[in-house]
Amino acid sequence: MKTFNFSLIIILIAVACSNSSIQKKRTMEQRLSILTIGVKDLSAVRTFYEQKFGWTPEAVNKDIVFYKINGSLISFFPAKALAEDAKVPYTEGSSGHYALGYIVNNEKEVDELFAQLESKGVTIVKRPVKTFFGAYSGYVQDVEGNLWDIGTNPLIPLDAQNNVVAHKDIRHLEQQ
Repeated sequence: MKTFNFSLIIILIAVACSNSSIQKKRTMEQRLSILTIGVKDLSAVRTFYEQKFGWTPEAVNKDIVFYKINGSLISFFPAKALAEDAKVPYTEGSSGHYALGYIVNNEKEVDELFAQLESKGVTIVKRPVKTFFGAYSGYVQDVEGNLWDIGTNPLIPLDAQNNVVAHKDIRHLEQQ
């Protein structure tokens, strides 16, 4: 199988972003351009996101799929190929320790989204509940166990396009 050259994409993105507005004193801007997740079965993952979540690929080939999400991209790439490209060890059966977050405007939207996903056979890991700090969220899982935290959070305002505006101060939530 021909391995997709993920490094080439990174180089192309770097070249495209090398304008004067990016060349500041800061090493890296606080933003996410692409989140790449290594998967075991790219075809099954792609089917899940397109049929269950209703997403449309931004770019795709047999080796990788990209979806535009707000002002950034999420991509799914075979885990073994990703490890090889990054020059890190690949361990069969390992999973990441992360959750992808999806924020909506209110509890009604959370409940409606959970109902839609459940009707499509999406695994509900944790039904939405109210948190001590006013958020309302729950978890669903894709076909490979990747977690999505879906909820509303008064500490994370969204703009008109549902992009995260900021995260309000959370120091008051520290455990004493």
